[in-house]
Amino acid sequence: MITIVRSILSGIAVSLALYGQAQSIDLKTWPEKANPTTVGRLVAQRFVESPHNSFKPPAPPKSITYPEVCTWYGALKFADISSDKALLEQLTQRFMPLFDTEKHLLPRPWHVDFAVFGTVPLELYQQTKNKTFREMGMRFADAQWSIPIDSPQTVKDAYQKFLDQGLTWQTRYWIDDMYMITMVQSKAFQVTGERKYIDRAAHEMLVYLDTIQKENGLFYHAPDAPFFWGRGNGWMAAGMSELLSSLPTDNPNRPAILASYKKMMASLKKYQREDGLWGQLIDKPESWVETSGSAMFTYALITGVRNGWLDAKEYTAITRKAWLALVGYINEQGDIANVCEGTNRKNDYQYYLDRKQKTGDMHGQAPILWCVNALLKK
Repeated sequence: MITIVRSILSGIAVSLALYGQAQSIDLKTWPEKANPTTVGRLVAQRFVESPHNSFKPPAPPKSITYPEVCTWYGALKFADISSDKALLEQLTQRFMPLFDTEKHLLPRPWHVDFAVFGTVPLELYQQTKNKTFREMGMRFADAQWSIPIDSPQTVKDAYQKFLDQGLTWQTRYWIDDMYMITMVQSKAFQVTGERKYIDRAAHEMLVYLDTIQKENGLFYHAPDAPFFWGRGNGWMAAGMSELLSSLPTDNPNRPAILASYKKMMASLKKYQREDGLWGQLIDKPESWVETSGSAMFTYALITGVRNGWLDAKEYTAITRKAWLALVGYINEQGDIANVCEGTNRKNDYQYYLDRKQKTGDMHGQAPILWCVNALLKK
């Protein structure tokens, strides 16, 4: 049955792609099922209806996790860009119990995956001007460059070496860091106007790129897991896109970051499959189609074309093809299929091929909303 459903979804994706290519090669004209506003409403409402999630269902969550944060942020941006006050109210009311009855679900900002939570209250502040949201969000942004006071001295000594280099003490050179760190720092810059937030995010990004980007522009999951895992690379693509969208043109690190971004996009263009998406392992055609990484790549491509970082003649068609393919994997409930489950690094090729494929996992829901917002942005 699962195989049949996937076959149907794949057929829908190909049909949409062929229809879309026949009609247009821009990023504005879409068949109704691929209309960004239509998709945004469906996926955002699905999020509103979803409970707080756990990495290990059916166990209740111990705190708000980063996939939920990233989806929440995407839904908030959609509420803003679509001027949907009712949706904003729903998303705000989802947050309010975290000040009271659900306070136990607030993550402590002592890890990159927890610190990104600050993005949501900072976005809520931008839309509501409620200073309580700002205060909470800024605590998370500032914590990335402040070692916890109650840390043992041995831990402080280990972390201080990063601060001495202008890096967050949470530095660990994992590929998903470059979304988790740059998102909250970029948002803090937008809220405060203080350059220190965006400048230190850019410095962090450049050091990561110099340390872990490979010659082909892609990234291994880890030094001891030499595989170009789709979603891991997606975090880098999305992180660079978010950072460049906010980074002032006079930042000295911007040219190098933009060059690394373009290098990655050129490699993604090379590895895009005939159906418009990318594999669980980007460079392995035998690996299965994976939608969360593909959606992150699509977001990065949309952002690059719309901002003029990428040659529109060269990249518009492949970007359009990717979006049309992605929406073919979204069901009537607003859940996207073929999302890789949470994945730790492992030096084992088969391990990546054998990861479970989930439907409705927020790792995949989030970047669909990012794509929607990038397509609707003026």
